[in-house]
Amino acid sequence: MDTRQPTGFASGMTEERLMIQQLARDFTRNEVRPLADRLDPEKADFPLTLIDRMGELGFFGILIPEELGGLGLGAYEYCLVTEELAKGWMSVASLPARGNAFYRGVSGASEDKSRKIAAMAQGRYLGAAALSEPGTGSDLSGVSCRARREGDEWIITGNKYWCTFADGADFIRVLCRIEDGQGLKAGTISLNVDKPRGELPQGVSGSPIPKIGYFGWKTWELYFDGVRVPADPEADDTGRAFQNTAHALELARAQTGARSIGLAQAALDHAVGYAHERVQFGQPISDFQAIRFKIAMMATKIEAARQLLYHVCEEIDAGRPAKVKTSMIKYLAAEMAEEVTSEALQIVGGAAYTTLHPIERFWRDARLTKIFEGTSEIQLRIISDAMLGKPVGKKEG
Repeated sequence: MDTRQPTGFASGMTEERLMIQQLARDFTRNEVRPLADRLDPEKADFPLTLIDRMGELGFFGILIPEELGGLGLGAYEYCLVTEELAKGWMSVASLPARGNAFYRGVSGASEDKSRKIAAMAQGRYLGAAALSEPGTGSDLSGVSCRARREGDEWIITGNKYWCTFADGADFIRVLCRIEDGQGLKAGTISLNVDKPRGELPQGVSGSPIPKIGYFGWKTWELYFDGVRVPADPEADDTGRAFQNTAHALELARAQTGARSIGLAQAALDHAVGYAHERVQFGQPISDFQAIRFKIAMMATKIEAARQLLYHVCEEIDAGRPAKVKTSMIKYLAAEMAEEVTSEALQIVGGAAYTTLHPIERFWRDARLTKIFEGTSEIQLRIISDAMLGKPVGKKEG
């Protein structure tokens, strides 16, 4: 049951967008949700055939220009699809980023790059991001994994943490600190390490991190031991990868807002259905004012976040500066999702504290949205700095 109102009232909603939304909604209902209900309680990975299906539907190429083999659409469509997928399984909702968020940094000569991007749009060349490290999370400017230039190659050495899909991807994008000839730190660079799907790259060892959620795929701790990568003659971010990564996080934060909204909506839908069916004291619990008011507040908060998300997507698609607004939607939606999924769990009661109902999955995954792509505290810092200026006398991280 979907309790949300028709979406045509949104200012930017077009017939094409409604069709894309419905396509993603049907796919989630028929294919994603059944997989999640079966595999998440087992902490099992989703099958690679799911990636093939998503590639057929164009989900990996939403942002990729048509001339490069994608759909040539924008952040609005990207987030519409993401929200629908998150209603089924947040891990699957995160999959489209493995193409859409990576195509600009594909390495190689022009012809090879075009071939890779076309394959990416079809889900046949997907990436994983190795950004964080055991001692570096929110402050990516402090990465210590290093890259040293030797002839026509870069040599990568160091540790990475929180690299989701490191095994299933076709390449890993590694954020590194550049070492010059004297071993000094001289800026940052992102390097793509190609590899066989289903394996770690040669020279990379690692182990899955034991998570409490975000199942469906593995998240890795990795060690790069002198891994050699061909130098890209067309690379334009040498020394500036941190700044480029920070800019890319803007779209990622909008997408996290969409993931958060999808989780909250799914939890609300389940709670509403349960409230109609659950009878206590001789009547459905949906008749009790306490339950009715909870549901009304949950629905209102979801819709408020959704409308801000649409606005933010329009700003991104128009090419207007959106750093602060992407932090706002990421913060608002993540905080809302944790609250709404928790309230949904309360409505369903003890049954929701089992893996027999999907609400515990929505609840676990919603909690993660307050942490990845920049914690809620980082978003508040970005917003407050924009409003008040940066603190005087404070060292900038």
